Amino acid sequence: MLLSIGGDPNYSNYSLSSPADAKEVATYLYNNFLSGQYGPLGSVELDGIDFDIEATEDYWDDLARELDFFRQTTGRYFYLSAAPQCPTDPIYYLGKAIATKLFDYIFVQFYNNAQCSYVSGTNALLSSWDKWVGLVASNNSLFVGVPAATNAGNGYIPPEVLNGEVLPHAKEASNYEGVMLWDRYRDVLNGYSDQILSYVIKSKVQDSAASVSDA
Repeated sequence: MLLSIGGDPNYSNYSLSSPADAKEVATYLYNNFLSGQYGPLGSVELDGIDFDIEATEDYWDDLARELDFFRQTTGRYFYLSAAPQCPTDPIYYLGKAIATKLFDYIFVQFYNNAQCSYVSGTNALLSSWDKWVGLVASNNSLFVGVPAATNAGNGYIPPEVLNGEVLPHAKEASNYEGVMLWDRYRDVLNGYSDQILSYVIKSKVQDSAASVSDA
């Protein structure tokens, strides 16, 4: 279980003001959610932090480095993930952070951006996917992020199209890891994951870890 930070800035105003601010936030996140000390959720050790940043560009890379410092110095490994929107020129908000190559998982949101989502057709989405494959580090596991229902985001892909046209191409990438769905509530109502799960995994021999992840 990951703690997601950021989100839609229309509902919460957030930013980092300096490297020192990033260090303070990293310390807060580690102490309260990753260390097992008592915090807002009780005495928990969550599995990591997800960067769902949709406002400002600055200092999120500093936050990633500060969190990685805790991984390197405490003996407590936790995951870092990022959920960037699909445009790559530039990468909105998370470009500097992703360039640190510290993220274990990258959940690319192929929705709400017409130029790189199914709104512009399968080829546009796959072209964007290929750019992401070439852009991130080989140790960054990539997920295809799609809406779980027609009302979950602009760029809904019918399950049969995802299974038959998108995933066969996506799975050719060595760092393909699976599919991310937005969101779990709509997934349950629509049964989307049930319709794609058997197509998500590369093969039992190639990669038994490929999975469907609900945001």
